Amino acid sequence: MNQELFQALSAQRIETPSWGYGNSGTRFKTFSAPGAARDVFEKIEDAAEVHRLTGIAPSVALHIPWDEVSDYAHLRRFAAERGVTLGAINPNVFQDDAYKLGSIAHPDERVRAEAVGHLLACVDVMTQTGSRDLSLWFADGTNYAGQDDLRARKRRVRQALAQVHDALPEGSRMLVEYKLFEPAFYATDLFDWGAAYAHCLAIGDKAQVLVDLGHHAQSVNIEQIVAFLLDEGRLGGFHFNARRYADDDLIVGTTNPFELFCIYAELAAAEQASDDLTRTTARQVAYMIDQSHNIEPKVEAMIHSVVNCQEAYAKALLIDRERLTAAQQQGDVLEAQRTLMDAFRTDVRPLLAEWRRESGLPEDPIQAHRASGYQQTIARARGTAAAGGGFPVKS
Repeated sequence: MNQELFQALSAQRIETPSWGYGNSGTRFKTFSAPGAARDVFEKIEDAAEVHRLTGIAPSVALHIPWDEVSDYAHLRRFAAERGVTLGAINPNVFQDDAYKLGSIAHPDERVRAEAVGHLLACVDVMTQTGSRDLSLWFADGTNYAGQDDLRARKRRVRQALAQVHDALPEGSRMLVEYKLFEPAFYATDLFDWGAAYAHCLAIGDKAQVLVDLGHHAQSVNIEQIVAFLLDEGRLGGFHFNARRYADDDLIVGTTNPFELFCIYAELAAAEQASDDLTRTTARQVAYMIDQSHNIEPKVEAMIHSVVNCQEAYAKALLIDRERLTAAQQQGDVLEAQRTLMDAFRTDVRPLLAEWRRESGLPEDPIQAHRASGYQQTIARARGTAAAGGGFPVKS
């Protein structure tokens, strides 16, 4: 049993985000952190440290233009020399003044063309970095009834996404993210998984839905959304984080670990599904962290995030599927629920410590990081960069 479990754990991959290693914050304030990465090269060094200690975080997502460089081939080599690869490319069409009324849904054709031009430039970055995924999130929406034509905005979004989809190289994908609200407070153009799914169906096979755990209304059953999209072959990826109220970008698994477990329960089941579409979809899902570490040490917070995902996955792998299926087929409601809870309540930390020993990794990645002196070293080398409010800004 352990050997099969360890093989699954060894295959697990969690991508960390470049923006999680630098100074970032809320719209109110960004606090300066000693040793926070000041450029994309330092972000890659920090991502490499997370992978070195966890063994399952081999890639780092980039945000353009925050991580823009003149030579992406050099950046790719720099990452490879440190044992990681460059992952999803995330365009930015929400910070420029031109995007005040939207980007690809903007009523002005010139602004839409500017936004699409940036997305297409990011497709070119994908080619240079070897990335498979273009990860798309849009702040587009309206604040007031009557501000714009909602059906017209929907058509503009569809047209822009189709144009980018058709420019993607073979073997690559566009992951379409959605969000209930913020920064738009009356209507958001990609407002839920159904809207994203409808666009993906209409656009083509390279378009899939990305689920961000913070982008839903309170009490939404995210694992059911995951199960539906898996069964439709349209689940492309995750942005893992946690929330208490809205899109809080807290460390994944800290506010609702049972929800994270239930999501992984659906994913683990789909990886072994009998039908090819569901199984193939599950095995191609991109697992990515998307968090803004405002008051936490950046690297340690990212290690904590990766470990939490690993623990949730390990628990999902321990579900007695035969027992669960039998209870479900017999309509034994409580036995089915107990079966699930038995796995959730299992302390998988000794099991993961054993897996790490066999994999040549430290048994406790967080303690190993603290003992390594890495944080103290980068604090001395990098100092404390100035910070202000809101998101990072392009240089």
